[in-house]
Amino acid sequence: MVLPTRVWRFGIKPVVFAVALIPAAWLAYEWWLAFQGQPHDLGFNPNETSNRFSGDWALRMLLITLALTPLTKILKSPKPILFRRMFGLFAYFYVCLHMLSYIWLDMLFNWPELWADVLKRIYITIGMTAFLMLTPLAITSTKGMVKRLGAKHWQRLHKLIYLIAPLAIIHFFMMRKGFQLEPLVYGAILAVLLLLRLMPGRRKKLAKA
Repeated sequence: MVLPTRVWRFGIKPVVFAVALIPAAWLAYEWWLAFQGQPHDLGFNPNETSNRFSGDWALRMLLITLALTPLTKILKSPKPILFRRMFGLFAYFYVCLHMLSYIWLDMLFNWPELWADVLKRIYITIGMTAFLMLTPLAITSTKGMVKRLGAKHWQRLHKLIYLIAPLAIIHFFMMRKGFQLEPLVYGAILAVLLLLRLMPGRRKKLAKA
């Protein structure tokens, strides 16, 4: 049975929203335990755990956002698009947590030291660049901003996601010292998602040839 759009918007969407908040709720709860001096699961280096955990979920949310459009074609249903803006904003939300963790826990809001760190370590530079590029996408995600910018200008701006996502993968790969499989898996997923977006265009070109 095909569920009506109303059920997706007011029934399933709030559930997905709540599920997407679970990682942030877990992190907040574990930090609350740590501040209370109680046993927690943040490990021997809570700062690093917080940085990696928030960064991992930011990347996951970003990949989910990119996966929704190909998913509509695979399922032959527009319903996944209903979640695209929500997951995009959750990606930005977890990026902000990642940034807050770095600025607060690592840098202690020491802005001169932070600026020096951004210039010194390339993977920090790349990560900060991706964050700054993602910010206008989050700001212009509302329907009102689409009308203000115009559909064409809005679409051009939001194509930055195809540059932001590879930068995020590079940041992740460089942050993990030595050879590790996880960044390669995320990179492979992104490559597949980008190829799925290119394939329809290639078919049209072949048909015209």
